[in-house]
Amino acid sequence: MWDEAFPSFLIGLREGLEAGLVVSILIATLVRADQKARLPQVWTGVAAAVALSLSFGAVLTFTAASLSGHAQEAFGGVLSLIAVGFVTAMVFWMRRSARTLSAEIKEKVQASLAMGAGALVLTSFLAVAREGLETSLFLWTNVRTAGESTGPLIGAAVGLLLSAGLCWGLYRRALRMNLTRFFAITGIGLIVVAAGVLGYGLRDLQESGLVGGGSSYAFDLSGHLDASSWYATLVQGTLNLTVTMTVLQVVGYVAYLGVVMTLFVEGVRGGASAPAASPAAAKAVAQKPVEAGAGPVRAGRPRWVLPTAAVAVPVVVAAAVIAVSDGKQDGSATVAVSEQECGKGFADPRPGQQVFQMRNTGDKVAEVYLVDPGSGAVYGEIEGLAPGTTRALTATIGSGDYAWRCVPTGGKPVTSAAVHVSGGTEVKAVKPVTEDDLKAPLDSYKEYVNQGLATLVTQSRKLQADVHDGNLAAAKADWLTAHLQYASLGAAYGTFADLDGKIDGRPDGLADKERDPGFTGFLRLEYGLWHGRSAEELTPVADELAQDVAKLAHDFPGQDFAPGDLPLRAHEILENTLRFELTGDTDMGSGTNLATAQANLTGTQELLTLLQPLLDGRDPQVLVRVNAGMKRVGDLVAAADRPEGWTPVDRLPADARRQLNGATGELLEDLAPVPALLEIRKAA
Repeated sequence: MWDEAFPSFLIGLREGLEAGLVVSILIATLVRADQKARLPQVWTGVAAAVALSLSFGAVLTFTAASLSGHAQEAFGGVLSLIAVGFVTAMVFWMRRSARTLSAEIKEKVQASLAMGAGALVLTSFLAVAREGLETSLFLWTNVRTAGESTGPLIGAAVGLLLSAGLCWGLYRRALRMNLTRFFAITGIGLIVVAAGVLGYGLRDLQESGLVGGGSSYAFDLSGHLDASSWYATLVQGTLNLTVTMTVLQVVGYVAYLGVVMTLFVEGVRGGASAPAASPAAAKAVAQKPVEAGAGPVRAGRPRWVLPTAAVAVPVVVAAAVIAVSDGKQDGSATVAVSEQECGKGFADPRPGQQVFQMRNTGDKVAEVYLVDPGSGAVYGEIEGLAPGTTRALTATIGSGDYAWRCVPTGGKPVTSAAVHVSGGTEVKAVKPVTEDDLKAPLDSYKEYVNQGLATLVTQSRKLQADVHDGNLAAAKADWLTAHLQYASLGAAYGTFADLDGKIDGRPDGLADKERDPGFTGFLRLEYGLWHGRSAEELTPVADELAQDVAKLAHDFPGQDFAPGDLPLRAHEILENTLRFELTGDTDMGSGTNLATAQANLTGTQELLTLLQPLLDGRDPQVLVRVNAGMKRVGDLVAAADRPEGWTPVDRLPADARRQLNGATGELLEDLAPVPALLEIRKAA
C-alpha cells in the first residue's frame, strides 16, 4: 500500500503547494491592502474549485464503472495520456513561473479589487481549479494503476496536508524555502512517475485493441523475478515498471523520460546560470538569501547524465536482484508450453503447493492446463500465454496422476506424459465443462424465457388497455404484475440488446431525467402512474412499452445466447439487485423495489435449478450454501410484503435493511464459485 502511496503523495504535495501559494499570496495581498472584508470572496472561489475537482473525480469513476471491459481499458489509457500531458505542462510551467509568481498574483488581485467581488472570486477559483483538476485526474489514474484506492488516497491526503502546513509557515514567515529548487526536485520526481503512467496507459490502449503490439514484448522477467515480491511490488508501485513490458511501453517510457527530463534539467540549468544585468544587481543578489533561485548546478556535468541515470538505475537494480537471488520463488520449475514441447521440464513434482513457471516456447498464443489425465479434471490453468513469455501458475499437488494439456490457438491440443505423485493428500480438481454440457440447460432456459415473454406480452397489453380506458388504479396493479414478470427473466437480459434499455431502462445520464423523451418503458410508466400524470399523457408510453415487449418476444428465439454466459448470470442478477433494487435507486414512486428483488430471486432460482446437475458433479456443497442463502434473503424480502402493500426500501427499519444487505452480500459470495466451476475450458 505504501509504495503505491508515494506517487500520489508527490502529486498532492506539489499541486497542493502550488495552489496553496497562490491562495497565500492572494490573502497576504488583501491583508496588506487593508481589504480583509473581501477574504470570504477568496474562500468562495477556493471552495468552488475544490467542489469542481471532487465532482470531476466522481464523474471519472462513474463513467469508467459504467463501461464494458474493453471500453474501460481504452478510457483509462486515454486519460492516462492526458494526465501525463497535464503533469508535464505543470512542471515546466512552475519551473518558469516560480520567480515571478508573487508579482503576477498581486497584479491580478489589484485588478480584481478594481472590478468587484465577482472578479476576485473568479481569480481564486481559476487559480485553484487548475491544480485541483490536475490532482483529480492524476489521482484517479494512480488509483486505477494501483488497483486499489487506500494507498493512493492516503498518499494524496498526506501530501496535501503537508503542503498546507508549508504554505501556512511561508505565509506566517515562519519558514524560509527555496521554492525554485523545491519545484525543480519535485518536478524531476514527477517526470519519472509520469513516464511510468505513460507506460501503463499505453498498455491499457493495447489491451483495449485501439493500439497494436500487445503481444510484442521487449522483455519478460517473470521467469526470473517474482512479481509478488516486495522489491517488484515496490518498483511497480512507485515507477510503474513491471516484470513484463511490451516494446511500445518501453519505447514510450524511455523516449518520454529521455526527452522531457533533458529539457527540464536544461531549463533548470539555464535559469540558474542566467547572467546578472549589472555588477550592482549581481552584488544585491549575492547579499540576498536565495529565495527563488534554482541553486548551484555543476557546470561540468553533461546534460544527458540525469536522464540516463533515471533510465538506467531501475535496470541496474533489477539486474542486481536477479544476480544475487535469481529472483524466483522457492521451488519453482520452468515448464514448456507448445505443440512440440508440451510439459517439458515437468518431472517429479513434490506434494503441496508448488509454483510452475510456464514458458510458451511455440509460435502461437496458448492456453495451458494442469489436469488429471484420466478424467480431464483441471488443477490449474493459464489463458492467453503469448509466444516467448513466461507466467507463474500456482497449484496444489496431491496424491494422483498429473499431466499438462497445451492448447495453441488454431493448433492441435497436446497432452504431456503423465507423472504420478504419491505421499500427498487428495486434492480436488475441477471437472471441465464443454459447450455440449451447457446445451441442455441453455435450451431449457430459452424455453423458460420464451414462455415468460409470451405471458409478458399478454400482461403488457392488459396494462395498455387500462391506460387507454383511463383506469389508472387498475393500471397500477397490472403494472406491478407485468414488471415482476419481466424481472424474473433476468438471466436473459444480455441477449435483449437495446430492447432491455427501452423496456426497463433508468433515467440515469439523460439530460431531462424522468421527463426526457429517451426515458421509456416500465420505469417511465411507473413514474407517471405514481406522480399523478393523466391517462392521456401516459397512453403513448404504454403503447410504446407494449410494442417493445411484442418485438422482444418475436426477436428472442433468433438471438444469440452464448452458452458460456449462462453460469455468469446467476451472480449478475443479484449483483444488480444489490446495486439498484436494495438501494432504492430504481424506485420511481411505487415503492416496490423489494417486490422486484423477490422476482430476481425467482429468476435466479430457476437458473440454478437448471445448472444443478453440472454443479453437483463438481462441488455439491456450493448449492447447499447457495440454497440456504437464497432462503435467508427470500425470507427477509418476503417480510416486507404486508397486507397494505410492499414496504419501500427507504422505510425499512435500519436493522432490517442492514440484515437484508448483509445476507445478499453473503449470497453473492456463495454464488461467486459458480462461473469458475462451469467455465468452458478447452482442456476437456
